[in-house]
Amino acid sequence: MKRTLLAGMAAATLLTGGAIVPAIASTGDRTAIQQSLDGLVRDEEFPAALATTGVGNRARSYVAGTAELGGRKPPPLDGRVRAGSNTKAFVAVVVLQLVAEGKVGLDSPIEDYLPGLVRGEGVDGRQITVRQLLQHTSGLPNYTAHLGIDDLEALRDRYMQPRELLDIALAHPASFPPGERWEYSNTNYVLAGLLIERVTGRPVSEQVTDRVIRPIGLRDTYWPGIGDRTVQGPHPRGYAATADGQVVDATEIDPGWAWAAGALISTNGDLNEFYSALLGGKLLPAEQLAQMRTTVPADLWDGGEYGLGLAKTPLSCGGEYWGHGGDIFGYETRGGVTDDGRSAAVAVTAMPGTADEDNAERNFRAVLAAVDTALCEGR
Repeated sequence: MKRTLLAGMAAATLLTGGAIVPAIASTGDRTAIQQSLDGLVRDEEFPAALATTGVGNRARSYVAGTAELGGRKPPPLDGRVRAGSNTKAFVAVVVLQLVAEGKVGLDSPIEDYLPGLVRGEGVDGRQITVRQLLQHTSGLPNYTAHLGIDDLEALRDRYMQPRELLDIALAHPASFPPGERWEYSNTNYVLAGLLIERVTGRPVSEQVTDRVIRPIGLRDTYWPGIGDRTVQGPHPRGYAATADGQVVDATEIDPGWAWAAGALISTNGDLNEFYSALLGGKLLPAEQLAQMRTTVPADLWDGGEYGLGLAKTPLSCGGEYWGHGGDIFGYETRGGVTDDGRSAAVAVTAMPGTADEDNAERNFRAVLAAVDTALCEGR
């Protein structure tokens, strides 16, 4: 498995009722879900782990660890975190809404909307379709691979404009011809964001807010404003490693370098509501939702497949779940929803390997296992 998400990523049976009931405190609960969170803190050395699960319109939240290293206060139930590459699913929804409105062609070249912009060694926007951007089959080089993403201090206070991110990517050759295979590239979603802005004439942050966040009533999800380095509202502190291996507080960073690939702030509960609403047909017409759920094999994790801004993951108890997940300085999030209406999201307050880089793969798999436990117990 290659860690690639931003740090290196029957519909009618789903929720159709009202908003999910507010979370129930369960810090003393000894369920398998709570035990898995305790293990993430104890064995994997994450400062904190948070989870929210749901069945139907009922939700329950769990926490383990501490809200801040060196303190004794527990994390806030369903606290806000940086959602990283979950942002891609929100952006993909907006693009597919524009497809449904006849304003964007899913199999049209990106050249039609951003003429002359996508050019480089082996890169030609006339040969790359909108679908290939959303599905990571474009072959575009990944700008975060050339950004010095492991150097927190160099990026913490640096504001970067989207065109700068694109320029970084296009200074490098294409990974492969468009459509040849799958490879995760954050550059695809920088272009998706620019596409939205060109077609609508409005900021992508506004379009995601007005078309996705507000219509389904997500109260704790927002796109940080330009220059906003904080996490607003109740949240646990997030941690990352510096270039010299020191673990430091990474809660406050400028997320401009993540932009349409990963800037959103959310909660586990809101992410569950978003994916439930999406798969329940509340955000896209049936035709576009079917396109979003059409997947190709993806080198994300064991058995992972990728649609259009949406990943499918097999469950140990049978079936699969749909979501995305994300890694960004300070936080990792994983989770999704099943076709029979179960939802689960897990967040930890450091990226895998922050405390011990040699254990990054084990840490990462432990977070995925916690999601699997939550969804399988939820049966």
